[in-house]
Amino acid sequence: MALAAARPDVRPANPHFSSGPCAKRPGWSLAALAPALLGRSHRAREPKARIAEVIARSRAVLEMPADWRLAVVPASDTGAVEMALWSLLGPLPVDVLAFESFSQAWATDIVKQLKLPATRVLEAPYGRLPDLAQVSPAHDVVLAWNGTTAGVRIPDGDWIAADRAGLVIADATSAAFAMRLPWDKLDVVTWSWQKVLGGEAAHGMLALSPRAVARLESHKPAWPMPKIFRLTSGGKLNEGLFAGETINTPSLLCVEDALDGLRWAERIGGLPALIARSEANLAAIAGFVASRDWIDFVAEVPATRSPTSICLKLTAPWVTALNTDGQAKVAKEIAAMLEREGAALDIGGHRDAPPGLRIWGGATVESDDIAAVLPWLDWAYAQVAPAAAQQAA
Repeated sequence: MALAAARPDVRPANPHFSSGPCAKRPGWSLAALAPALLGRSHRAREPKARIAEVIARSRAVLEMPADWRLAVVPASDTGAVEMALWSLLGPLPVDVLAFESFSQAWATDIVKQLKLPATRVLEAPYGRLPDLAQVSPAHDVVLAWNGTTAGVRIPDGDWIAADRAGLVIADATSAAFAMRLPWDKLDVVTWSWQKVLGGEAAHGMLALSPRAVARLESHKPAWPMPKIFRLTSGGKLNEGLFAGETINTPSLLCVEDALDGLRWAERIGGLPALIARSEANLAAIAGFVASRDWIDFVAEVPATRSPTSICLKLTAPWVTALNTDGQAKVAKEIAAMLEREGAALDIGGHRDAPPGLRIWGGATVESDDIAAVLPWLDWAYAQVAPAAAQQAA
């Protein structure tokens, strides 16, 4: 394929492809936040009802089982995951699936901070999943359902035992609302507002199965619990948390924005529509990658390729012949060039990932914008490719 030397004529209408905070929903404007109950106590009747509405609408859109509980918690998805780890782990051995930077961070917390001796870290390099057959149903399991920095997702829950003794704790921040989650195979699910629905940052969501609630009420952690991690009082679940009584003060501006995203999701058809939008974006990029010899997915197995955090690596021989720093420089040049042109913002790969690009394809991203950005990738690559590569193409 000849490299495209001419600058494309069409730019994406919305060049926001960041993997977090992510693009706002189509048609969003500051006017969507006008109803926000600013200057009010979050414990007053109306603001508390808005927080409870976020919980109720989230449950409905995600098709969450009726016996699960859901709460708004501090510190984004990270806070929600940490609350789960510090509150629930300890009674059983732990298996941690570590295949990119965030899942590796959870492994580090469990091994080095909580210091749980009976922990197995099941690792895989970027682009692959660990051997899921190694996971023991007698152990608690901690995982990222979608590896945001690798673009690798867990394709299904078939490998999780229905009669497991342990809990399955899933960081689903870049999976919730874009992928079907097997609720019957999970026990804790976390996410943040800033991902698939494009909400503002700093708030997390913590979903608990009945099995997780039973663990909370029967297990007392061996370590002191910070106030913002406390889910129980007197050995019983703090039910108020799951009815809008947050541990600390939330932003009511962010609450309004979260509600706007959820209402948009309902208007377009709920979870099936959100999934379809994300999968269409992945399909468009897959078609582009399949016809190029200079770029490929980081995820090696098609079934594990994420439709949200779509991670790409540069595969041209002249690039792969460079050392890691050299490859990173090429990728950064491409990302910077597209930013200068206003064609794509924030598409550089994560600093811990193999050098490459990362394009967010979540539900708030329009397929027309994905289609419009792809020729720009060709153009930017052509600008940085040396003469030898130009001639070879």
